[in-house]
Amino acid sequence: QVQLVESGGGLVQAGGSLRLSCAASGRTFSSYAMGWFRQAPGKEREFVAAISWSGGNTYYADSVKGRFTISRDNAKNTVYLQMNSLKPEDTAVYYCAASYMTMELNDYWGQGTQVTVSS
Repeated sequence: QVQLVESGGGLVQAGGSLRLSCAASGRTFSSYAMGWFRQAPGKEREFVAAISWSGGNTYYADSVKGRFTISRDNAKNTVYLQMNSLKPEDTAVYYCAASYMTMELNDYWGQGTQVTVSS
């Protein structure tokens, strides 16, 4: 069983930055692909970014490419999402997800952290 706990959300002005963190329990973190999804009010949950278990491959939604960076520290069992040049349309609840040795990102989910970008 893996537990994921997100942190780092908050209120920021447009153009600002935030860094989200997702801390994972368990001793096999380095075998899990990790990712971030988000869900805005009244909208479907959407993919934001993902990183392979080795950290060698990263993937981004077109809407965040060039502004967001996903990274991981396997020694700390933590994955990060650095969000720069934030826009009001980035406002959503951001969820961390994990999957064992696949990029499907559907084995475990965190509880979410709210990000609000004001214009």
